[in-house]
Amino acid sequence: MVGITVSENENIDKALKRFKKKYERSGVLKEFKKRTFFVKPSVEKRLEGIKAKRRASRDQAMRDRKSS
Repeated sequence: MVGITVSENENIDKALKRFKKKYERSGVLKEFKKRTFFVKPSVEKRLEGIKAKRRASRDQAMRDRKSS
Protein backbone atom coordinates (compact mmCIF):
# COMPACT_ATOMS: atom_id res chain seq x y z
CA MET A 1 0.00 0.00 0.00
CA VAL A 2 1.36 3.38 -1.00
CA GLY A 3 1.03 6.20 1.50
CA ILE A 4 2.62 9.45 2.58
CA THR A 5 2.49 11.52 5.75
CA VAL A 6 1.40 15.11 5.36
CA SER A 7 2.73 17.67 7.84
CA GLU A 8 0.45 20.41 9.14
CA ASN A 9 1.91 23.30 7.14
CA GLU A 10 2.50 21.36 3.93
CA ASN A 11 0.74 22.50 0.79
CA ILE A 12 -1.79 19.92 -0.43
CA ASP A 13 -0.55 20.23 -4.02
CA LYS A 14 3.00 19.32 -2.99
CA ALA A 15 1.72 16.38 -0.94
CA LEU A 16 -0.34 15.15 -3.88
CA LYS A 17 2.68 15.47 -6.18
CA ARG A 18 4.79 13.44 -3.71
CA PHE A 19 2.08 10.78 -3.55
CA LYS A 20 1.84 10.56 -7.35
CA LYS A 21 5.63 10.14 -7.66
CA LYS A 22 5.70 7.45 -5.00
CA TYR A 23 2.74 5.70 -6.66
CA GLU A 24 4.46 5.74 -10.06
CA ARG A 25 7.75 4.41 -8.68
CA SER A 26 6.07 1.58 -6.77
CA GLY A 27 4.70 0.09 -10.00
CA VAL A 28 1.15 -0.44 -8.69
CA LEU A 29 -0.52 0.75 -11.87
CA LYS A 30 1.83 -1.24 -14.08
CA GLU A 31 1.09 -4.40 -12.09
CA PHE A 32 -2.65 -3.72 -12.26
CA LYS A 33 -2.58 -3.33 -16.03
CA LYS A 34 -0.51 -6.50 -16.32
CA ARG A 35 -3.05 -8.52 -14.32
CA THR A 36 -6.22 -7.21 -15.98
CA PHE A 37 -6.08 -9.77 -18.77
CA PHE A 38 -4.27 -13.01 -19.47
CA VAL A 39 -1.46 -13.04 -22.04
CA LYS A 40 -0.45 -16.39 -23.43
CA PRO A 41 3.18 -17.34 -22.76
CA SER A 42 3.95 -17.51 -26.50
CA VAL A 43 2.64 -13.97 -27.02
CA GLU A 44 4.53 -12.76 -23.96
CA LYS A 45 7.81 -14.19 -25.34
CA ARG A 46 7.20 -12.54 -28.69
CA LEU A 47 6.51 -9.17 -27.05
CA GLU A 48 9.67 -9.48 -24.95
CA GLY A 49 11.68 -10.12 -28.12
CA ILE A 50 10.19 -7.05 -29.78
CA LYS A 51 10.98 -4.93 -26.72
CA ALA A 52 14.56 -6.24 -26.67
CA LYS A 53 15.04 -5.34 -30.35
CA ARG A 54 13.70 -1.82 -29.75
CA ARG A 55 15.92 -1.38 -26.72
CA ALA A 56 18.97 -2.60 -28.62
CA SER A 57 18.32 -0.31 -31.58
CA ARG A 58 17.75 2.64 -29.23
CA ASP A 59 20.99 1.89 -27.40
CA GLN A 60 22.85 1.61 -30.71
CA ALA A 61 21.44 4.94 -31.86
CA MET A 62 22.60 6.57 -28.61
CA ARG A 63 26.09 5.11 -29.06
CA ASP A 64 26.22 6.38 -32.64
CA ARG A 65 25.24 9.89 -31.53
CA LYS A 66 27.88 9.94 -28.82
CA SER A 67 30.65 8.80 -31.16
CA SER A 68 29.96 11.44 -33.82
